[in-house]
Amino acid sequence: MPLILNIETATNVCSVSLAKDKEIIANKISYDEKSHSELLTVFIEQIVKEQKISLKDLDAVSVSKGPGSYTGLRIGVSSAKGIAYGIDKPLIAISTLQTMVYQVLSEHKIEDKNTILCPMIDARRMEVYNAFYNLEGEQVREIKAEIIDENSYKDILENQKIIFFGDGSDKCKNIITHENASFIEKITPLSNYMIDLSLKSFEKQKFEDVAYFEPFYLKNFIATKSKKMF
Repeated sequence: MPLILNIETATNVCSVSLAKDKEIIANKISYDEKSHSELLTVFIEQIVKEQKISLKDLDAVSVSKGPGSYTGLRIGVSSAKGIAYGIDKPLIAISTLQTMVYQVLSEHKIEDKNTILCPMIDARRMEVYNAFYNLEGEQVREIKAEIIDENSYKDILENQKIIFFGDGSDKCKNIITHENASFIEKITPLSNYMIDLSLKSFEKQKFEDVAYFEPFYLKNFIATKSKKMF
């Protein structure tokens, strides 16, 4: 039964979970924005201390790979890579969007088996990071950065139901109004929903190269100049 540390920092939420096989042993969450750099290491240290283990006892480290916040992903992946390298254990990378899908599937019963699940992460203004998944949790359309307008997904919605969720979907409710479109609130990427996915990757030995792995940013980071005058 593998002992896996799961790290999720792709959005404003910072969370860390420790799981043995499919059982959650410890779970730490903060919904405070921009707290990742302060709390991630603290959460990991607290879990190790409370469970009376050493990082060397881990069998693998799992981290959310994106898409999502450039800064959040960089902090989470850097920490995960540092731990995996330091203890010489495998690094596992999990899609942020797929983690959200697993939360929906675990918390909601969906009757129509042809329904498409569309997780959305806010990418500022009217743009979102998203993909399509079936009810088996399998990705059926590639991850994209899309600008949402009144015509978004119209052709698909004519013939199929789509459930939208995630912080990116909040700004779409008044725009995507087709009768086949529905929304689930309060879905955000959390480390405890990475557990099944990271276990599957561990069993299949689907590991990342610790030295060269980079997050899936999807878009390049653009720094803005300060408007402050001197």
